[in-house]
Amino acid sequence: MSGLIILLAAGSSTRMRGGDKLMENVEDKPLLRLMAERCVKAGDTRVVLGPDQPDRRAALEGVDVDIVEATDDDGMAASIRAGVSGVKNRPVMIALADMPEITAGDLHLLLGLHAQGVAPIVRAASADGTPGQPVVFAAKYLKMLEKLEGDEGARSILAAHAHNVALIPLKDARATVDLDTPEAWAAWRAQR
Repeated sequence: MSGLIILLAAGSSTRMRGGDKLMENVEDKPLLRLMAERCVKAGDTRVVLGPDQPDRRAALEGVDVDIVEATDDDGMAASIRAGVSGVKNRPVMIALADMPEITAGDLHLLLGLHAQGVAPIVRAASADGTPGQPVVFAAKYLKMLEKLEGDEGARSILAAHAHNVALIPLKDARATVDLDTPEAWAAWRAQR
């Protein structure tokens, strides 16, 4: 069975000092919409939003995604738990909505390698081998993902199961570029 892409988009963008990084304009649309469209090109997609994020919800209008809400307040773990809730016997890809350089092709590649049995966990890396995002987890990790707590995402699973992780280098630093501050956005735009 093909994997489910879970696009995490519930964060509050506090480091943007009043702005919303997922509503930043990239390729003439909000970043969140662009990333959701890329995910949909690669497979079934579920987007995790936080409660009371009407602008983000509106940005997804017309995109063929399942939207769920992370209602707990323990950060990324709450988003992952909401994203994997109800998923049975299916691999999941955890993708972050604030990584504008990740392409539909990258998502296809990672899901395809996982489907071919390269490893139980397939993780994107930058060209120099630095581990990044997104990450595909075999179905056997669903129960662990459902029990995550805190704001460190799936780091504990990745650390405990490092022997089952295949790092897949993507072009340049796209697997590690996430834009969390106005300065990071300005620098990124300046070099494009």
